[in-house]
Amino acid sequence: MSNEIDAEVKSLMERILYEVKKVVVGQDHFLERVLVAILAKGHLLVEGMPGLAKTLTVKTLANTIRGDFKRIQFTPDLVPADLVGTRIYNQRTGDFSTVLGPVFTNLLLADEINRAPAKVQSALLEVMQEGQVTIAGETHKVPSPFLVMATQNPIETEGTYPLPEAQVDRFMMKVLVGYPTDEEEFVIVQRVTGAATLVAAVASTGQLAELQQVCRASFVEPALMQYAVRLVSATRDPARHGLADLAPYISFGASPRATIHLVEGARALAFLRGRDYALPEDMQDIVPDVLRHRLVLSYQALSEGLSADQIILKVMQKIPAPDKPLESHVSVPAKA
Repeated sequence: MSNEIDAEVKSLMERILYEVKKVVVGQDHFLERVLVAILAKGHLLVEGMPGLAKTLTVKTLANTIRGDFKRIQFTPDLVPADLVGTRIYNQRTGDFSTVLGPVFTNLLLADEINRAPAKVQSALLEVMQEGQVTIAGETHKVPSPFLVMATQNPIETEGTYPLPEAQVDRFMMKVLVGYPTDEEEFVIVQRVTGAATLVAAVASTGQLAELQQVCRASFVEPALMQYAVRLVSATRDPARHGLADLAPYISFGASPRATIHLVEGARALAFLRGRDYALPEDMQDIVPDVLRHRLVLSYQALSEGLSADQIILKVMQKIPAPDKPLESHVSVPAKA
């Protein structure tokens, strides 16, 4: 990647971030993860209390990239056709016509995904995996780029349908969204109660697709891929990695999809930070987000109040990160 393309790409990413930050206060971690998911063509599962700008963030981002945004409120009476679309009979012509559902958009917010029954969850997760929908034998592709952000509240679990472990694995990351600081909340109140802030469209969906391709070309050191493999392997067979004390707490570890998402996420995060190569700290930053929803904890872990994040932290402390051979490699041309 030449310096000219570097500067152009960096400028575009900065403009997108600047426009979103004109509306969204704080939530830097969450916003960064949304952008990582878009660049890596992944999907997000977000857990947080109501009113923390989850919808606002995705909607604002859609406006900045001139993309379509749709929001679906999941409820117990929802059926798959409400999501993907259906065939409708026209009495006048005697023909059937296809009406596409709200999943045909660039950024889709699936609000409170755990409130809908399993068949609706499965319909959405199938679209996420395949990028297409089949209605009456006809295949319809969803637009590109396509990002699903599903939310669930940590409260009011009565009357909800928990996401099956096998299906939740299709989400690239699970992000926990917390409350803003007092200073951030003061700015939020000022902005919301003041004049409306206009967001400029600074990029197109075509430019975003180009960013995804450039990001895909970023370099990931084989040693870093091996680090991802060891981290995920330690969740499946802790004893083999010197973590025998964790074995009673994990019923099932993470899948190979977790390893892939660790590498893709590290590459996208490095790209956001202005580099075309990933470093160990890029991967370490996203390990909790990529793994926390993929660990199936045992009853013993739940009874002792042990969380997935605590187990992941112990795994990261035990598995050493690789050295940074690229640091010296990159700095050599700079000195010449």
